[in-house]
Amino acid sequence: MPSGTTRIAVIGGGPGGLYAAALLKRLDPARTVTVWERNAPDDTFGFGVVLSDETLGGIEHADPVVYRALQAEFVRWDDIDIIHRGRTQTSGGHGFAALGRRRLLEILQERCRSLGVRLRFREQAPPAAELAATHDLVIAADGVHSATREAHADAFRPTVTTHRNRYIWLAADFALDAFRFEIAETEHGVMQLHGYPFSAGASTVIVEMREEVWRAAGFGTMDTAASTERCAKIFADALGGRPLRSNHSSWLTFRTVVNAHWSHGGTVLIGDAAHTAHFSIGSGTKLAVEDALALAACVEEQQDLPAALTAYETERRPVVESTQRAAAASLRWFEEIGTYVDQAPRQFAFNLLTRSRRVTHDNLRLRDADFTAAVEEEFGCAPGTPPMFTPLRLRGLELRNRIVVSPMDMYSAVDGVPADFHLVHLGARALGGAGLVMTEMVCVSPEGRITPGCTGLYTPEQAAAWTRITGFVHESAPGTAIGIQLGHSGRKGSTKLMRDGIDQPLDTGNWPLSAASPIPYEEGVNQVPHALDRAGLDVIRAQFAAAARHAVTCDFDLLELHCAHGYLLSGFLSPLTNRRTDAYGGPLPNRLRFPLEVFDAVRAEWPDDRPMTVRISATDWADGGTTAEDAVEIARAFVAHGADAIDVSTGQVVPGERPEYGRSYQTPYADRIRNTLVVPVVAVGAISSWDDANSLLLAGRADLCALGRPHLYDPHWTLHAAADQGYAGPGAPWPVPYRAGSRRPPAGRTDAPKPRLTLG
Repeated sequence: MPSGTTRIAVIGGGPGGLYAAALLKRLDPARTVTVWERNAPDDTFGFGVVLSDETLGGIEHADPVVYRALQAEFVRWDDIDIIHRGRTQTSGGHGFAALGRRRLLEILQERCRSLGVRLRFREQAPPAAELAATHDLVIAADGVHSATREAHADAFRPTVTTHRNRYIWLAADFALDAFRFEIAETEHGVMQLHGYPFSAGASTVIVEMREEVWRAAGFGTMDTAASTERCAKIFADALGGRPLRSNHSSWLTFRTVVNAHWSHGGTVLIGDAAHTAHFSIGSGTKLAVEDALALAACVEEQQDLPAALTAYETERRPVVESTQRAAAASLRWFEEIGTYVDQAPRQFAFNLLTRSRRVTHDNLRLRDADFTAAVEEEFGCAPGTPPMFTPLRLRGLELRNRIVVSPMDMYSAVDGVPADFHLVHLGARALGGAGLVMTEMVCVSPEGRITPGCTGLYTPEQAAAWTRITGFVHESAPGTAIGIQLGHSGRKGSTKLMRDGIDQPLDTGNWPLSAASPIPYEEGVNQVPHALDRAGLDVIRAQFAAAARHAVTCDFDLLELHCAHGYLLSGFLSPLTNRRTDAYGGPLPNRLRFPLEVFDAVRAEWPDDRPMTVRISATDWADGGTTAEDAVEIARAFVAHGADAIDVSTGQVVPGERPEYGRSYQTPYADRIRNTLVVPVVAVGAISSWDDANSLLLAGRADLCALGRPHLYDPHWTLHAAADQGYAGPGAPWPVPYRAGSRRPPAGRTDAPKPRLTLG
């Protein structure tokens, strides 16, 4: 136990602040713990609170008295109802527990009083700096608008992001019989209701919609009473014609709070003061209570307060960041709900349930096998067939499953010629069961290479080597398609092999670069490229067309045009790399002009029955760059010119990018393009499990899933995914010589007899 932590001040009497006070006092009754709350004891905003079994387990171990009091109050239910276009889809097995927020505060206040915590209601807390002069520890639990955080912004370094939807917290005086999502398609746009019971006679009701829908519906000019009445009319079916009521309710826009640091001296942030996560995953009170548990434990375990605060943040930050990523995915889903309303009913429901990526296909199958089976049937899965093993047709090519080996540069060619390494690399992954195996970026000219180790398709020797590879795939892995990705490095060329220094120029033997504009990839490091003139544009377009003709003779099944990652064609698309003032620069239609000219030239050489795809960077992850809205228009243009699918990647356009890494972090961009344009998409980006792939496909967020690193870890990733799921159908046949290995080898003995008698 740290010495000297005897006087503790808590700013804010919400659940997090009260629970932290109670725990710290319980752990050391000699402590003086004071809570300041500017409102009255029974003042509260909102109505019900949802807590998970995980959080309740932590409470049970830390304070059984509080746990028993909560247990006596909880309303529990298992079902989620999703009502859309007059149809109700019900999914069970979810296990929620809720109680009234006011009752939760009463329980925590009673516990604080019984332990001797000083509760000072209707009293503004002194500033944290003033409290820190007379207290060992100051806990700022003062919410999303934290005065403590703002007063010490230079230390905490907060970032607050305001989002696009408006929402209002209301209540109904009856208990819903499930967690309810109801969608209303009004003349003004899509609105949604989130509702759940929190007592035997009351339910929380949240109404949410896009800002422009909110304004068009006139809510911006209504007072709270009128808004409440209007919401009740819009969702009269859900409410059975009963009214809604408010409690200090107002229309809000959600604010995501992130802090670079959670403590400053002896002052520490918890709950919404430190971080927020969208209400659609029911996380606010949960996170605050878990913060209180962790903070109290760290204060108890560490030898001094600085170590305790460091340990608290180290423990909690990864958990919070994971929750915030899930909440951000859920928030974005509801912001874009208008793009999903035309989905098939069960797919729409599955999409909603899996929106945060925390509930997945496999997880939902465990919770409600019948519902998941119905979604699979609607999707078109044959009995016993996981979504990833359903076929997909693109023009004359039928892929036997939805898994793609993503293009991965190997930097192992000599003079652009793929060697035995490429035969083994691509051949092994073709034998591994994927529906489509993609080459690395194959360059259309010597000057179009990224590095001296990159492959090309501009000489007869290169074409012969690629023909050898496609021949092996077609003969030894029948049913596996092989695709070629054609590209030109642009301003990112003439660099070392990635393993010798990514994006670093060659020490010797550099070749001249060309690009949309004379902007080096990294100022002072990479060479300044030559801005292409009309003659240069014509030459490069002809080089792409010639490479496409070679690809036909090499017998590739699919061709992808690389317009992503800052390479030449991507450099025309991004406003950060295209500063031209001619017909190929300026507004997006002009920036699209040359990539579309190249696409048309390649499509003219590529057989009509073979599909073409285009890889794009759907965001530059940088201010002033390509936006998600731009990406939709870029995809729209390529589809209009004959693209059969869009391969949706992100970034790698400028060195100062700030990606939002995380599991499946690029897939929302593919999702948006697919469901806005109703066009097939390939999703990429940290898709690492077959469960992720099944979830994305079944929800209608993608048509194909491309995986890179998992296929480096395991060339037979797809076949092993089939085995793990107990699938042995036509979507993943084992090569005949490998069939003896189609079952996991047995491990050590696990069936030894258990001891029946122990002699002391």
